[in-house]
Amino acid sequence: MHTLRPALEIRAAREKDLRELHRLDNEVFKVTPYPYFVLRQLFDAHSDGILVLDDGVSLYGYAFFVTTSDRQVGWVMSLCVAPDRQGRGLGRRLMLAVLQRLRREQVHEVCLTVEPTNVAAVTLYRSLGFSAEQGVRRDYLGPGEDRLIMRLGLG
Repeated sequence: MHTLRPALEIRAAREKDLRELHRLDNEVFKVTPYPYFVLRQLFDAHSDGILVLDDGVSLYGYAFFVTTSDRQVGWVMSLCVAPDRQGRGLGRRLMLAVLQRLRREQVHEVCLTVEPTNVAAVTLYRSLGFSAEQGVRRDYLGPGEDRLIMRLGLG
């Protein structure tokens, strides 16, 4: 007999999610996860920009986004889906929720950076309408840390 798992819900992050966010971030971004204190401070400063994917027991993903001070440009700072849940459209669900929120806030453009070799992520972002006219920025996050900067107009 199969045990039914609760449906996954996208909701705003809560303070009690911080340990799960940290666990998830370490699972996915093994080499460069956010330290706990950074997640703590990001939550304190931008909790309205963290959406989580929750089944009522565990977190399976999150998206962290901010807007510039003039509220014209949104930046997706991080998109994370648990390794055992990748490839099931959950990243897309999170990104669509982020884009919906930014449209409601009348943001004109959304930007993000992605590792150029992360084919799955680049493919996802392109399928959502993001483009990378400027190409790869060498050493964007430091020596050897190249990033593809992608943009999507919402206006």
